[in-house]
Amino acid sequence: MSASDQNGVEAIIWREDRLELLDQRILPEQENYLIYETAEDVAQAIRDMVVRGAPAIGITAAYGVVLAARHCFARDSFMWKESIGKYIKILADSRPTAVNLFWALEQMEKRIALQADDLNPEKKLLEEAVRIHESDIAANKTMGEFGADIIAASQDSGRSVMTHCNTGALATGGLGTALGVIRTAFDKGIIDHVFADETRPWFQGARLTAWELMRENIPVSLNVEGAAAHIMKTQDISWVIVGADRITANGDVANKIGTYNLAVLALHHGVRFMVVAPVSTIDMSLETGEDIPIEERGADEVVAVKGQQIAPDGVEVFNPVFDVTPADLIDVIVTEKGVVERPDRDKMELLMSNDHLH
Repeated sequence: MSASDQNGVEAIIWREDRLELLDQRILPEQENYLIYETAEDVAQAIRDMVVRGAPAIGITAAYGVVLAARHCFARDSFMWKESIGKYIKILADSRPTAVNLFWALEQMEKRIALQADDLNPEKKLLEEAVRIHESDIAANKTMGEFGADIIAASQDSGRSVMTHCNTGALATGGLGTALGVIRTAFDKGIIDHVFADETRPWFQGARLTAWELMRENIPVSLNVEGAAAHIMKTQDISWVIVGADRITANGDVANKIGTYNLAVLALHHGVRFMVVAPVSTIDMSLETGEDIPIEERGADEVVAVKGQQIAPDGVEVFNPVFDVTPADLIDVIVTEKGVVERPDRDKMELLMSNDHLH
C-alpha cells in the first residue's frame, strides 16, 4: 500500500505489513529502501535523516504508531492503550522543530482514543496513517496550483526561481510543497529555470532537489549558498520559493538553515519570497518565531563530508539546522487551505478559520 507521486519518487511505502523508507542519506548514488518493523527503529530513522522534510517526517511517524500498536497489542491485548504512549513519545522526541510530526501523532492519538480496549487496533490505525499520507499528496497538488497562479499573476520579471533544501516528493507524501509549486509552474510554462542552493551541511539541494528536477527534465543550476546574492543581482530571478518546518501565529517561518539569508537578500534585490506548506505546519500555539525550538546537531556534520574531514581537529562548531524568517520578509504563504499575502497574526487566524477561501 503506497501513495505514488506522479514522477515515481516514493520516499515512504507501506508494503507487506511493514514500512519501507528510501534512504535519503545515500542519494543520488544509491536508491535503497530500508525496512522498519518497530516504532523505535522508525524514530531512529527520523533522527538519522533516513527520512527528512517536515511532511514526510509526520507521515513516517504515523506509520510508526501502527507498528507500535501491533507490538503493544501482541504483548497485551487488554493493556495496549496504556503501553503505546511510551512509543508515541519516542517518536515525538525524534526531531524537535518540525511541527508536522506532532500534528500527525495527535491525529493517531485521536484514532487510538476511539478504539475498543480489547480489539486489535492495527487495521484502523493503518487506515488513519494512509489517510494522512494521501491527504498530504492532495494538499501538495492544491498548493502547486495556488502557487503557480501567484507566479503567473506577477509575471513582470524573470522566468527563473530559486529554492533551498529539498521540498519535493522526497520531503512529503508526494509531489512536494515548494517544489510542487515549481513543478506545476514549469508544466504550465510560467517558469523555465530553477536555481537550487546546495544546502550545507547535508547537501539536500545538491543531492535531492537537483536529482528530482533532473528526473523530470526541469532545467536546474546548482549553486553554493554564497552565490545567492550574485545570482539575484545578475540572473532573472522572480521568486525565492521555500518550504517550512513550522509557521507561528504571526507568520514567522522556521525552515532549513540559510532560508533567512535568502529572505534578506530577496528583499534587497526586489525578488519576491514565497513559503509553501500545508496547514499542518502552522502552530498557532506559538506567538512568534522566537518560541520555536531550533534543533542543533553534531559537529561531525560540519567538519566532515562523507567521512572526509575538511576542518582542523578540535575546532568549535555551531550547527543549528533551522533558522526563522520573520513574517515581514515574506510576500506570501501558500497552503492547501488558501493563500496569505504579507502574513500577520490576523491573516493567519483568518486562514485557520473555516471561512477563509483562496
